[in-house]
Amino acid sequence: MPKKIMLLGSGELGKEFVIAAKRLGQHVIAVDNYDNAPAQQVADEREVIDMLDGTALDRIVAEHRPDIIVPEIEAIRTERLYAYEERGIRVVPSARAVNFTMNRKAIRDLAAQELGLRTARYRYASSLDELRRAIDEIGLPCVVKPLMSSSGKGQSTVKSSGEIEKAWRYSQSGKRGDSTEVIVEGFVDFHTEITLLTVTQQNGPTLFCSPIGHRQERGDYQESWQPCPILDEQLREAQDMAEKVTRALGGAGIWGVEFFVADDGLYFSELSPRPHDTGMVTLAGTQNLTEFDLHARAVLELPVPEIALLRAGASAVILADSEGNAPVFTGIDTAMLQPGTDIRLFGKPSTRPYRRMGVALVSGEPDTDTAELRKQAASAAEKITVTSS
Repeated sequence: MPKKIMLLGSGELGKEFVIAAKRLGQHVIAVDNYDNAPAQQVADEREVIDMLDGTALDRIVAEHRPDIIVPEIEAIRTERLYAYEERGIRVVPSARAVNFTMNRKAIRDLAAQELGLRTARYRYASSLDELRRAIDEIGLPCVVKPLMSSSGKGQSTVKSSGEIEKAWRYSQSGKRGDSTEVIVEGFVDFHTEITLLTVTQQNGPTLFCSPIGHRQERGDYQESWQPCPILDEQLREAQDMAEKVTRALGGAGIWGVEFFVADDGLYFSELSPRPHDTGMVTLAGTQNLTEFDLHARAVLELPVPEIALLRAGASAVILADSEGNAPVFTGIDTAMLQPGTDIRLFGKPSTRPYRRMGVALVSGEPDTDTAELRKQAASAAEKITVTSS
């Protein structure tokens, strides 16, 4: 019998998850704070509420009585998830995991203090004065992030004391939720950032995808590639860290576990308890199962016997550069002339500067140089122009 799944947050990652769940015969209610969000376009039902409003969240859960709740974003009254779980609704991967990972303070303290994972030096601050003191302790350069945010919103690198007040203001404008608190991280001189997609199962072993390299600007992902070459011992260390932290949080699903790879070793960075934006490269057919297929299987307690790397691939984002509605895309036909190229448009109904509107995907044989694939993906993305009214 199909499960009734309530998806909290209906962006592009949620849209691909809904497609994967529908292919397995499930019923999905897609929830977001605006109508016609990407995942709502392919779901069975939709709800439009402010998910930070606990009363509104309680209302739709009581009305729809889902079997499973799948959070996709941070802007949720996450403490309500514990009560839903107690009533027999399964929260993915678990209410504990969502509450910890939606808050950088909880997950960082768990990783660094309880599990002993190597992280950047860090402090917390709840005011501009506290931020100045924290930066005095950590030193410059450093990174300032709201405890709750996504896609790099509110995040900035501080290189001089004159930038501290600006960083504080930006953190408050980009935060999600009620807390003003920020985390201040010492700058890690890394040469590579990777995402290790990790699949936990109710009735099977923890599995790992091949590492995904990625590059960010303004704290947001711009391109990703798979596989990302790292040393064997670094891969084993990353897998060990990922297994420790996901086991501590519990539950089944896919996790995006991020690491910095530096000359002096590997650093745990962040963790998302859901499909990861950098993992959109798996839509290029790099694996036998995309990250969304893997998440759907884990959520539904269906077996994942193995994850196999089939092809090398790269992704590059397609961005809007102005604010408007009813976006129009030109240049798609030109971009698709390149062999091995695919384009995915997310269906977002409005634009704003730097908003991610789609992704260009390129794949090649397993031994293809990913540097060349990255160039091809970036070239395809650049050929597409987004305009709006």
